[in-house]
Amino acid sequence: MTLRILIVDDEPIARNVLREELEAIAGAEVVGEAENGPDALAKIAECLPDLVLLDLQMPGMSGLEVVRSLRGGAHLPVIVIVTAYDEYALEAFDAGAIDYLLKPVGHERLARAVERAGRMTGRQAVERLARLQEIGDSRAASPSRKIVGRVGEEYFLLNTDEICAFQADGDIVWIITARKRYMATQTLKALEERLRLTNFRRIHRSALVNVDHVRKMSPLSSQRWLITLSNEQEFIASKRQARTVRDLVSW
Repeated sequence: MTLRILIVDDEPIARNVLREELEAIAGAEVVGEAENGPDALAKIAECLPDLVLLDLQMPGMSGLEVVRSLRGGAHLPVIVIVTAYDEYALEAFDAGAIDYLLKPVGHERLARAVERAGRMTGRQAVERLARLQEIGDSRAASPSRKIVGRVGEEYFLLNTDEICAFQADGDIVWIITARKRYMATQTLKALEERLRLTNFRRIHRSALVNVDHVRKMSPLSSQRWLITLSNEQEFIASKRQARTVRDLVSW
């Protein structure tokens, strides 16, 4: 099966690089290129691509605006974001993208994204964007509880209930689950604000824990407590911070 692909990027060099990489991927056929948002929407209607490789930062109309303009349209292709910026991953997934690639994109990573898109063409792509249309603006009233984690060049959508804690290490924030660590795309402060109505609590200037994963609290001194999570990871909290956690779990 041939996968019809449209490349959208305002930089000619970036489009050429993607085209050359795609030519080496079996089953991938580039059916067109677009240099801005309005051009992309016109080419999607004209070429009817199965997959759109879409840049985010374009003058006039951003890539996310292109995706949102497709909702309810006659043709709904699979969207893969290709960008130099990783801070928009959550918004891209919320808008309907199935993958998020950072420039410069390696050949193997691009091939995996194309393969995944090939499995989602047709009815699955229609159902995905149609579901987003039904959601509408409700996200503003009820923020998404998905968290984006990064491992190498790949991004993963994580449910908050599977996250044990967030831990800052310098400029990097790690998302800690029972079996794996992911790199967060947001700062610890931004994550704390986003999760303020959930069971995540700050217990240290560099740690935010999911109270549902607290398994043990042990006093170290009159002012400090050792908090052990379900994955056996330990954090030290002040008496005041530990009390917040203890009160929440009715200890």
